[in-house]
Amino acid sequence: MILAIGVFIVTYLLIMSEKMNRTAVAMVGAFLMVILNIEGQERALHYVDFNTIGLLIGMMIIVNIMKKSGIFQYVAIKAAKLAKGDPWKIILYFCTITALASALLDNVTTVLLIVPVTLVITDTLELNPIPFLVPEILIANIGGTATLIGDPPNIMIGSATGLGFLDFLVALGPVVVIIFIVTMAMFKFGYKIHYVASDENKRKILKLDEKKAIKDPVLMKKSVGVLLMAIVGFILHQSMGYESATIALFAASILLLISKCDVEDIFIEIEWATIFFFLSLFILVGALEEVGVMEYLASKLLSITGGNMTMAVIVILWVSAIASSVLDNIPFVATMIPLIKNFGVMSGLDVTPLWWALALGACLGGNGTLVGASANVIVSGLLARHGQKLSFGYYFKIGFPLMILSIGISTVYLLVFII
Repeated sequence: MILAIGVFIVTYLLIMSEKMNRTAVAMVGAFLMVILNIEGQERALHYVDFNTIGLLIGMMIIVNIMKKSGIFQYVAIKAAKLAKGDPWKIILYFCTITALASALLDNVTTVLLIVPVTLVITDTLELNPIPFLVPEILIANIGGTATLIGDPPNIMIGSATGLGFLDFLVALGPVVVIIFIVTMAMFKFGYKIHYVASDENKRKILKLDEKKAIKDPVLMKKSVGVLLMAIVGFILHQSMGYESATIALFAASILLLISKCDVEDIFIEIEWATIFFFLSLFILVGALEEVGVMEYLASKLLSITGGNMTMAVIVILWVSAIASSVLDNIPFVATMIPLIKNFGVMSGLDVTPLWWALALGACLGGNGTLVGASANVIVSGLLARHGQKLSFGYYFKIGFPLMILSIGISTVYLLVFII
């Protein structure tokens, strides 16, 4: 047990330091668990959640093909023109698009697609892009919280528990809508001085041609059709008796077949580093479960909360939020899943409310700091390439208070409607 904890902590600290590639560090840690005989090879594979891996790969294939059509740029430019160049309306429309795309695709992909278009719009309006991109970061993480496929922590929770797309949407959708409205209201009144542009620059927006963004109209229709088919599949997958990964991979394979894209090129674009990061985390956490660490921690949680579900929900929500604001929420959630399962076995309680608390805390907590979620880091990097710097301190002054506000809203929601 001591050896397993030692390997896990060192691996976790190295991942947090960001001085080495997180995937390489996680892989070394995972294989150390096997080589040191903390868990056998077959047992290590037993702990890998292949449903999570399959769902991630399937969605990555669909998104990689979709983006080749230019549909995302088309939608963004169309929205800017519908706003008639008004900066506040543009950010409202873009954040709405970001929330929906994050819920139906994933938040990392969404910011990769929306940020370059946002920079074009802000350059045209001759405005600072940061007041546009900070809301988009926050909303990407908020929107991704609403569904099974919107954020990796939700994918992991859904796969580990059997909770489906509709379960997430019904349980978390209402509070996500409330948090979205409150967050946008805060920017409307607190940031309004940044959303003013000259009439001349507004007219420049109206001259943009969204049709030029569409590179392949036929591919666009095919990919949208397959995505809609996949979403219907996610909604119905429990009643049909299929795992979400089966739906995602089936939809991806159909799109590969009918898109006429080079299959090897599409497979090269899959984020294999992310996939192996997940694989390694499952093995790492599986080792802790194998030697009884998770059972021990669950017993401590049970003693702290006295087996009281209300207290457990509050503890899980707030610990997840604070931890996910400074740590990567993916390894944190990977650690928490077996802990909550053990808590359920020991207490004899239905732990479904704890899954919702974990999802809300981990996903929304990522908004707390610039390193709290992958989407945040990606936007910061894209801004740096554009010649702008989004500092840790500047983001913290905006993101952390809004994160605390969103967790406060989530607390009330869970206590009133979920428990």
